[in-house]
Amino acid sequence: MAPGWVLSILESRIFQLIARVLLVITFIVPGIMQPMQFQGSLGEFAHFNLNPPAAFVVASFVTLLLGSALVILGGKWTWLGAGALGVYTGLTVLIVHHFWTMAGQDRLNEMRTALEHFSLIGGLMVVAINQNAKPKTS
Repeated sequence: MAPGWVLSILESRIFQLIARVLLVITFIVPGIMQPMQFQGSLGEFAHFNLNPPAAFVVASFVTLLLGSALVILGGKWTWLGAGALGVYTGLTVLIVHHFWTMAGQDRLNEMRTALEHFSLIGGLMVVAINQNAKPKTS
């Protein structure tokens, strides 16, 4: 078990809030930027054959912002936000970072990005698990 001072930090609401914000910051920024740069977002989604691109852009930023909000707020819907962001991230790997179809440096770069995405999915899974864990009784 961790020392008392570590436990008090880990149990601090501000520490938990900071941890949740840091976990989802990678979703919040594009969730804000996609509607602000709507035309560019349309081009990006069309590039990956996501049609109609406008529907995918809207679904994307709504998922990113709503999922992030649910993770940050905590509570009984945290699992839903973490799950939505996890599925979104997994789909991103399949659609955008398909390193298995590439060669050379492109393959290596996309594989690294995909691995980072998998780690992020794992972090979201841990948040969902911890949020739904029942307190242990002594």
